[in-house]
Amino acid sequence: MQNYDVLVIGAGPGGSSAARFSARHGLKTLMIEKRPDIGSPVRCGEGVSRAWMSDYGVKPNVHWISDEVKGARIYGPSERRPITLTAENAGNEVGFVIERDKFDKEMAALAAEEGADVWVKSPALSVIKEDGKVSGARIRHNGQMVDIHAKMVIAADGFESEFGRWAGLKSIILAKNDIISCIEYRMIGVDSDVDYTDFYLGSIAPAGYIWVFPKGEKEANVGIGVTISAMNDRWDVRNYLDNWIKNHPGYAKGRTIQQITGGVSVSKVRDKFTLPGLLLVGDAARLIDPITGGGIANAYVSGSYAADVAKQAIEANDFSQEMMNRYEKLVKNKFQRKHLRNWIAKEKLGKLSDENLDKLVDIISEVKMTEISVEEILKAIQAKYPEMVKELEELI
Repeated sequence: MQNYDVLVIGAGPGGSSAARFSARHGLKTLMIEKRPDIGSPVRCGEGVSRAWMSDYGVKPNVHWISDEVKGARIYGPSERRPITLTAENAGNEVGFVIERDKFDKEMAALAAEEGADVWVKSPALSVIKEDGKVSGARIRHNGQMVDIHAKMVIAADGFESEFGRWAGLKSIILAKNDIISCIEYRMIGVDSDVDYTDFYLGSIAPAGYIWVFPKGEKEANVGIGVTISAMNDRWDVRNYLDNWIKNHPGYAKGRTIQQITGGVSVSKVRDKFTLPGLLLVGDAARLIDPITGGGIANAYVSGSYAADVAKQAIEANDFSQEMMNRYEKLVKNKFQRKHLRNWIAKEKLGKLSDENLDKLVDIISEVKMTEISVEEILKAIQAKYPEMVKELEELI
């Protein structure tokens, strides 16, 4: 048996953030990771914005940056003129294509530098509860069972969040529209543009999209996400991606050197993601953006919020649900409105025909906007192309 102030389950960006800032607050902190190698295997498209980094003391590092992009391009089914998002209209939302395993290791190193203990190959096996409060976990570490008692537990164990489920929080996503099945190839010898990440919409990826994230000259992550409700069998996703590559000579000539698969939640923010003594961060709290599928930045921000509330709870010796609700309020104030809007947009875009998607992309690509957001896009459509309003009235 060992005692800590804070126990963090999972060493992804959310867990590393929670551990880093908990340790900075002077709390005795342990972060555990079930895998022997933090960041591996990679289950990520590896794109990340730069907007949040300076606020949280994360310095861009050539060690984990494969490519710094100028912006993103979004193509309709006909692949005519794309919507182009650059620093001029998207600000610091543009960013980097990274080596995710190296990035995760550096985020964990930042936590360790602040004083957090880090254990790898140390899965949580069960929840320890005392008087209705989550107060630790039984862990397998170095071949032994160890009971870690902690004043606060922060779970950063992915959108399935086994630990949250064991503790009593429902974690199953019932709506098939809220899970994306993904496959990605790391390809060499391709003709991608190193200045842009590219996204392709339409029936080539039903209720999802194909992405190309450049990783330097002649190399790129080429992937696809398809809503599982649009799939007939488990091979559909691979077939969609292979067909797209075959029809694009600049990628058909390439060679695959790595393949990853996985699922991504694209749901609303969870209604409840705390219990007395327990806070869920990042993907476990469903903070993945429903439109982009991105979650690195959101996980890191929520991890810092969890550390702040953990400090407050420990100082006040108050681990009640009311205290935990402070964290829920912080997270929902930051993310909930945008996520709800993007969730509705995701639902609507997934139902548009290729013809209307082309029309929508053409409209947006012609309108000059100083800020790119779902709301700004809808205002532009409403102002200039009122005939499209009915098709998108739920969003407006």
